[in-house]
Amino acid sequence: MDAIRLSPPRRLSLPVENRWGAGAMSVLDFGDPKRPVDLVFVHANGFNAMTYRTLLAPLSGTLRIWAPDLRGHGQSDLPANTAGRRGWTDHRDDLTALLEGLDGPPVVLAGHSMGGTSSLLAAAERPDKVSKLVLMDPVIWGRLTVGLFRLPLFDRMASHIPLVKGALKRRSVFESREKALSGYIGRGAFRGWPEMMIADYLTDGLVETSDGFTLACRPDWEASNYAEQSHDPWTAMKRLDRPVRILKAEAGSTCSVATDPRRLPNVTVETVHGGTHFFPMLKADVARDALFDAAV
Repeated sequence: MDAIRLSPPRRLSLPVENRWGAGAMSVLDFGDPKRPVDLVFVHANGFNAMTYRTLLAPLSGTLRIWAPDLRGHGQSDLPANTAGRRGWTDHRDDLTALLEGLDGPPVVLAGHSMGGTSSLLAAAERPDKVSKLVLMDPVIWGRLTVGLFRLPLFDRMASHIPLVKGALKRRSVFESREKALSGYIGRGAFRGWPEMMIADYLTDGLVETSDGFTLACRPDWEASNYAEQSHDPWTAMKRLDRPVRILKAEAGSTCSVATDPRRLPNVTVETVHGGTHFFPMLKADVARDALFDAAV
């Protein structure tokens, strides 16, 4: 195993300024810094780029990978304001800014869950910066549901969504990282995860304060990401003339795109057999192979 593969990712801080507020986007930079970026990978709601270190690091001997922390997550300090928010256009615009700052040829844009959907939205804005997309169980509701989310008063019903209720009840302060780790292992969404991956999540998922260790992604921001769904991934898929590969969980999928999607000639959908929504954590070899196949 070479030195690049063994070395930890570098941390970059990229300025972002748009209508959602200015600040710095934290980006983990894997691989040879002398080569152009090959792949950008975007994390799921509530997590951060470091969570996927063990998924991405084995690819860094061949590829250069950027993994950003989305607004309101990890070490990014972009403002995360829930007031008046309706969808993920803020994440879209932040990723668009990241793509526009890249030198070199178009990149593979990939992501998990919300990160996959946000990547899709950004690629539709700047397709010239993207060669392919790999979306791992992206959050894509059926067309009718997307239409309902776009209605002016529908967001008032969001407080009844179980994921929203769960996020708002989430414990946000811990006495130590060790207490947080012991509290997460084998529980809830983390059931079955490798312990190292949970520890990586907590590395950038907790911020030390005078009150203890606080979640970097505030519960109200995580809840807002679950609740505010007025963005339109179906229109983004129609607009794109780039290959879009969707890997869909067999159980508990958040993706409503059919295996043989009609009128979406550039979209292919595959089911990850035995996979849940968290298959990038539980079946990392499947996710890693898909990223490698797209980028080489």
